[in-house]
Amino acid sequence: MASARANGVATAGVKISEGEGSLPKVVLTSPHGSEAEIYLYGGCLTSWKVPGGKDLLFVRPDAVFNKKKPISGGLPHCFPQFGPGAIQQHGFARNMEWSVVDSENVEGDPVVTLELKDEPYSRAMWDFGFQALYKVILNAKSISTELKITNTDSKPFSFTTALHTYFSASVTGASVKGLKGCKTLNKEPDPTNPLEGQEERDVVTFPGFVDCVYLDAPAELYLDNGLGDVITIKNSNWTDAVLWNPHLQMEACYKDFVCVENAKIGKVDLQPSESWIATQQLSLG
Repeated sequence: MASARANGVATAGVKISEGEGSLPKVVLTSPHGSEAEIYLYGGCLTSWKVPGGKDLLFVRPDAVFNKKKPISGGLPHCFPQFGPGAIQQHGFARNMEWSVVDSENVEGDPVVTLELKDEPYSRAMWDFGFQALYKVILNAKSISTELKITNTDSKPFSFTTALHTYFSASVTGASVKGLKGCKTLNKEPDPTNPLEGQEERDVVTFPGFVDCVYLDAPAELYLDNGLGDVITIKNSNWTDAVLWNPHLQMEACYKDFVCVENAKIGKVDLQPSESWIATQQLSLG
């Protein structure tokens, strides 16, 4: 396992190693006993273990690590499009190779920054120059991300985006607090024609198939994963939230996870050289 290097200097708590399918991954380790793994393919954070070794994220059993399709689980990137639309479902950032551009150790907390830039593959679908920087910070009982999208083109562009976070859960016991009063776009029963509504529940559960967008969601939500953990999901500039569980569409694993996603459903418009930044912090307890 090689140390990640920034400016030629090895960084404590940041290593590059070989993951599933021989794909390179970054392993972050905290002196407090927490650990995280991020695959460079898709820039996908696949594991967040808190002290004691419990993994709070979920990777689906049908996930493949062969670059033929995005990694199904963890925190896949949806960029420059969330959901279906003009280009492929959820865009291309989750099935492109990101690179490590910086690593540091801040008061014992390992930090890594990944980068994705336009290339012929992305240009064939979405003909714009861009830079995405994704910083991940591991703490004793939290993991934080910062996504910065910069327009490096000479013309403006717009995008939508999300972090499609899969949490390990017992679906019958899982619930989310903090969404009461939000405007909802419910994609069940018809995903092509979402039903507008308003969330009236203090505690939102997953009794069956769930695919619902919450517009102008609060900056702090609370997930009870049904396994004895309450995870606080804080964000800045991710204005919306999405709850998803496929129920019987994924009979093999739907009982073992829920998705609580930070999203930007409305288009972000960026002029040349402008940037958009959003942060997320997942913390235990």
